[in-house]
Amino acid sequence: MPGEQMANPDDKPPARPLDSIDRDIVRMLRADGRASIRSVAERVHVSRANAYARINRLIDDGVIRGFSARVDQERAGQGASAYITLKIVQNSWRTVREQLRQLPGAAHIALVSGDFDVLLLVHTEDNRSLRELVLTRIQAIPEVLSTRTLLVFEETDLDSEL
Repeated sequence: MPGEQMANPDDKPPARPLDSIDRDIVRMLRADGRASIRSVAERVHVSRANAYARINRLIDDGVIRGFSARVDQERAGQGASAYITLKIVQNSWRTVREQLRQLPGAAHIALVSGDFDVLLLVHTEDNRSLRELVLTRIQAIPEVLSTRTLLVFEETDLDSEL
C-alpha cells in the first residue's frame, strides 16, 4: 500500500529517557550485577516493586543488555591483550564482523572512522598465541586489507557515569 514502509526486524523502539533513579539503578548494577532487588530499592529509595519494574523496563528497552562478570584477563590465563586495527574492503563490515566474532579471545569489535575501519580487542594466552591469531586467522580473512597490532601493557576498567 502507498505510504506504508516495510517493518525492519532490527528496528528498535525509540529509547525512553532515563531519570535520575534509572541512572542510579544502572550505575549500581554496573558496579554489582548481582545486587538484589531489595538492596537496589533501598539504595535508590523506591519500593521493591518499583525497582523490579524499572529494571525490567531497562532490560526491555535494551538499556541493560545483560549481566556479566568483570574478569581479570591475566589472572584468567589470558596474559596478552591487544587492540588490532583493520582496514577492510568497502561494504564488507557485516561479513568481517561475523568472522571476527568467531575468533577465540575476541572481546570487542567496533566499526570506526579514521585511518582504519575496525577496532578489535583480543585477549590471548601469550604473545605466541596473539601472533598466530593475527597472522593466520585475521589476515586470512579475504576482506581484511591490512592490520596493525597495539599491545596492551596495562588496563583499567572505568565505571562510566550516566
